[in-house]
Amino acid sequence: MSTLEQVPIAEGLFTWPAEQPQLIGSRCSSCGAHTFPRQKGCPRCSRTEMEETLLASRGTLWTWTTQGFRPKSPPYGGPETEETFTPFLLGYVELPGQLKVETRLVDVEIEQLRLGLAMELVIVPFRREGDTEVVAFAFRPVAD
Repeated sequence: MSTLEQVPIAEGLFTWPAEQPQLIGSRCSSCGAHTFPRQKGCPRCSRTEMEETLLASRGTLWTWTTQGFRPKSPPYGGPETEETFTPFLLGYVELPGQLKVETRLVDVEIEQLRLGLAMELVIVPFRREGDTEVVAFAFRPVAD
């Protein structure tokens, strides 16, 4: 039985491999603003004193929508044609005291979503490249 090697969709987005993965962001040491993904400069005060920081792995659903058509590439890297594209849920999850993260929403139906729903970070398969499985981050409702 062979297992696929798992690699992140991009280096530096989340800790991987990790038993409890976290998103990797940055925090301005001058004004305290958080960014994701990491940035070299602060969008709030324009300073460059940014330090890498791990972001909260739980938050609350701030808003959502359905991605009903294939996004443009880049940055989209999924199925190449409209015929193979599958619509997916997309939302913003607010990480307490940090920021809002745009993310795929998984393991949930749109009818179950509500503002303030408790969400948690998960790593999910994105695509397969030969013997390698590319993984990405997403959020799902916290199990009761």
